Amino acid sequence: MKKLSFILRYLNFLVRAKTRHGVHSPFVFELLTKVIAEKAPFYAFDKIEYLRKQLLLSKKEIEVTDLGTGDSGKRTIAEIAQRSAKPAAQGQLLFRLVNHFKPKHLLELGTSLGLSSLYMAAPDSSAKLITIEGSRATAKAAEENFRKFGAQNIETVTGNFDEVLPVVLEKNLPFDFIFFDGNHRKEPTLRYFEQCLAKAGPQAVFVFDDIHWSAEMEEAWEQIKAHQKVTVTVDLFFLGLVFFRPEQAKEHFLLRAS
Repeated sequence: MKKLSFILRYLNFLVRAKTRHGVHSPFVFELLTKVIAEKAPFYAFDKIEYLRKQLLLSKKEIEVTDLGTGDSGKRTIAEIAQRSAKPAAQGQLLFRLVNHFKPKHLLELGTSLGLSSLYMAAPDSSAKLITIEGSRATAKAAEENFRKFGAQNIETVTGNFDEVLPVVLEKNLPFDFIFFDGNHRKEPTLRYFEQCLAKAGPQAVFVFDDIHWSAEMEEAWEQIKAHQKVTVTVDLFFLGLVFFRPEQAKEHFLLRAS
């Protein structure tokens, strides 16, 4: 039933979503044509995807704890890569977003094996990405992947988001790019959003994963859209983009890349 509901939500999105021909906002039109719909390969893509292939073949087992659900147990690296790693298309969109907006201080909630971290850290080696992971063993595996990749601009923080996120926000400069991918429930999503909003600059970009994953995530997304500080949102179904540009009129877009 849950899978059927998800498919119906996706079909509803396809019916309602606009292509570039239906977008009249110059800011969003440029975002769609130069970032979202752009398919040109970048230098880092092959290297990251080669790492993904290695992870999908790894039979190494680690003890994984999901602090959101309380579930724990041994899983192979291949299983984690299959279930939790962002698909290549989404990782590459994160790369293009970072490459386009050029943030210097990035935050990620939910590291997993670090593929999305690598995509966000790759455009600018002088930018700093802090990524938070709840499972210590998973964080350790991600750090090994960062070393293999030679990514020296990523800092991993391990712990429960409820405990470590306020500390990270307090100790660092305002973040101008934040990727929310660590908890797919309404209340924590909204709480982390409010906490991060307090440390975000006016040109910040927030990216939310799986905004249509469940009914409560859709409720969270609607509340985020309605927030008084939010001006522009872009619903790509699997990802939601949030902007706080004071010069923009409040508008919400459902977009298809094609």
